[in-house]
Amino acid sequence: MAFLQPVGEMIPKFIFLLRKVHRGCLMGTVDLKSSNRSPVVQEFESVELSCIITDSQTHDPRIEWKKIQDEQTTYVFFDNKIQGDLAGRAELLGKTSLRIWNATRKDSALYRCEVVARNDPKEIDEIVIELTVQVKPVTPICRVPKAVPVGKSATLHCQESEGSPRPHYIWYRNNMPLPTDSRANPRFRNSSFLLNYETGTLVFHAVHKEDSGQYYCIASNDAGSARCEEQEMEVYDLNIGGIIGGVLVVLAVLALITVGICCAYRRGYFINNKQDGESSKSPGKPDGVNCIRTNDEGDFRHKSSFVI
Repeated sequence: MAFLQPVGEMIPKFIFLLRKVHRGCLMGTVDLKSSNRSPVVQEFESVELSCIITDSQTHDPRIEWKKIQDEQTTYVFFDNKIQGDLAGRAELLGKTSLRIWNATRKDSALYRCEVVARNDPKEIDEIVIELTVQVKPVTPICRVPKAVPVGKSATLHCQESEGSPRPHYIWYRNNMPLPTDSRANPRFRNSSFLLNYETGTLVFHAVHKEDSGQYYCIASNDAGSARCEEQEMEVYDLNIGGIIGGVLVVLAVLALITVGICCAYRRGYFINNKQDGESSKSPGKPDGVNCIRTNDEGDFRHKSSFVI
């Protein structure tokens, strides 16, 4: 019984193989496989999209490659030639595999290899390969405040937009990497900051004198890394006594100016100037008298007589 049990299990598999061989002899089946369905390559390098026929009774299969990106499907290899944006930098490798020369970030997509037996169009097989083209980060843009008073908040920014996959960020102070949370490391117990590895933002809730130093950021992904130049952040003490003293001096000066103006008004400096201006005017003619000159009299004649 121990020997009969394995034989009984092998019978269905044997029948399946017989049917497959018989079907292949009659119709010409197509079976595909790939040595790597998720290839990863760095930008500007070459990559092979593996598509291998393992079982085919046809000697002249029809081969097509299609690119699926952003919910759109376009031909890559059709009618025995390279199509689309891969024309001139791709070739068919062997019978069915595809090699891309000088891969770029735009080549990251799904690629479908389809093989059809010409003697029976119903016999078709396909495999999908996901290509990832990695891009090294460029120099990130860093923004560091130059001077911050003790106890105030401060935010440092680090951004990079070219890397693929998206890079993560690490901030350094005086060439020492900072943790994501200052409370998690006893070496930074005098600091109060949070670092977001994904956005590159370093936030100080309340800066201390120890937070002064040279800061720079490194953006990294699987393709490489890049860093920005060092920038200094100074944390200075806020002189409350000096500020209050300065405010008092300004108020005293304003008070003296106000008192001086009031005294000038009271002593009549502004009023005398007005009166002197009015007295400099010529006096007007007396009312009720109108003198005219005539040729006959040779002298003035009163148009209206005086009343005594």
